[in-house]
Amino acid sequence: MISLQQISYIHPNKDLLFENISLTINTHEKIALIGNNGVGKSTLLRMIAGDLFPTTGSLHSDTRPLYVPQVTGQYDEFTVAQALGIDNKLEALYAILEGDASEEHFNNLQDDWTLEERCQEAFGYWNLPQIHLTQKMSDLSGGQKTKVLLAGTQIHASEYILLDEPSNHLDMASKKLLYRWIQSSKQTIVIVSHDRMLLNLLEDTLEMTANGIKRYGGNYAFYESQKEIERNALAQDIHQQEKAAKIAKEKERETIERQNRLNNRGQKKQEKAGVARIMMNTLRNNAEKSTAKIKSVHQEKIGDIQSSLQELRNTKAALDEIKIDLGNSIFPLGKSLIKASNINFKYNSIELWKENIDLQIISGNRIILKGNNGSGKTTLIKLLLGKLAPTQGQIERHNFSSIYLDQEYSLIDQKLSVYEQAQNYNSASLAEHDVKIRLNRFLFGKNDWDKSCKLLSGGEKMRLILCCLTIKQQAPDLIVLDEPTNNLDIQNIRILTRAIRDYKGTLIVISHDEIFQQEIGIDSTISLKN
Repeated sequence: MISLQQISYIHPNKDLLFENISLTINTHEKIALIGNNGVGKSTLLRMIAGDLFPTTGSLHSDTRPLYVPQVTGQYDEFTVAQALGIDNKLEALYAILEGDASEEHFNNLQDDWTLEERCQEAFGYWNLPQIHLTQKMSDLSGGQKTKVLLAGTQIHASEYILLDEPSNHLDMASKKLLYRWIQSSKQTIVIVSHDRMLLNLLEDTLEMTANGIKRYGGNYAFYESQKEIERNALAQDIHQQEKAAKIAKEKERETIERQNRLNNRGQKKQEKAGVARIMMNTLRNNAEKSTAKIKSVHQEKIGDIQSSLQELRNTKAALDEIKIDLGNSIFPLGKSLIKASNINFKYNSIELWKENIDLQIISGNRIILKGNNGSGKTTLIKLLLGKLAPTQGQIERHNFSSIYLDQEYSLIDQKLSVYEQAQNYNSASLAEHDVKIRLNRFLFGKNDWDKSCKLLSGGEKMRLILCCLTIKQQAPDLIVLDEPTNNLDIQNIRILTRAIRDYKGTLIVISHDEIFQQEIGIDSTISLKN
């Protein structure tokens, strides 16, 4: 069992990331941990793994979990064995097999005589037959690095497994291996992911927000149904509070008007009765105090209602999706944008594709570009856009505008602030306040305008690019998306999905997210084999 009690984490720069997190993870549970980018999911996993320590609170675990991180670049200088944490054992095993029976080798090996066989079996499962334990991780693709680390879950047979975005960089065949392993595993698994097919395989969903963690007793589809119930209840609460605020204001007006009429009537009677002026002033002051007291009571009640109403509206605002209109391409539909004839590309004098490629992109097409990891999908995109030149064949391009949204969000200039980045796309010469209004619509408030773009998360960079496209006003004729949902939380995936679904122009997408493909209306496929 893993138990977290009232833990918090404060960054070294003193910024509070989260606080008062309490959670129990029981053996054999398979749990999805979801939440918006920046809420602290990866930090929490690292804390459970023992790589970080909570600032306050306590954490207890029966054993140290095996952690597979989202980012794998830190292993590039390691061998595969070092990345898997088995290099010392392997060295001891090989030494013993060669006749060195020193006590140190036996202590390092810890009677793990089947280590090599488990490695071969795990690599075979993850379709890594050509991987050697002594080769550098830097020689591997992103998908291969992820699969090597996933193989470690079988090699070590740890009781607790923590996976941070494990399906990122995996092609569809590898994703299916991941799904099958998760379904068959008897280990306790906690997964941070935005992959909705993966999330639906897990039996419990934990939502992490700024207010803590809430457990939903079911998979992601069940969580979605419960969130819809919550959204409907929230809308009803807002309606009731708006109604209560209106009634309270009306009640205040009627009460004060009635009190004023009583005060005026009393004053006239006193004047007729010839009451002394000093007494009249005293009575008038008392009447005004009485009216003020009544008004204060009502204002306090109205204030409470309005405060509650504002809190509900703020909650609803966080749930609402950004409305995006990228506009329409002006390039005529049905016309040829790009025609590639007999093309290929060489890396180190070796052709990337066994067969040369012929294809044509017609304006208005919505194309999915498929292929296993290493099949040359990104290279083909760069060839089609003129960023690379084919070493074989030729490419004809008509005059059109395009946007290439790659996995590194290179359209964002890291040296600029958020506002400066937006101004770079202000080809329509919008006034400063209009640009800032657009930024606000995309959840970049006043405190974000001067923030450096290099500090933005992947989801924030994606939102900023979409905001820039709306500021530019004229939609590109071609949008190319290279694994656009990697590193995005589900809220930002929905924002992107709506924007792309409504876009009227030509679309080329590289993505292994089948749900995303379905939702954006793909109508044709280009498949690559190497």
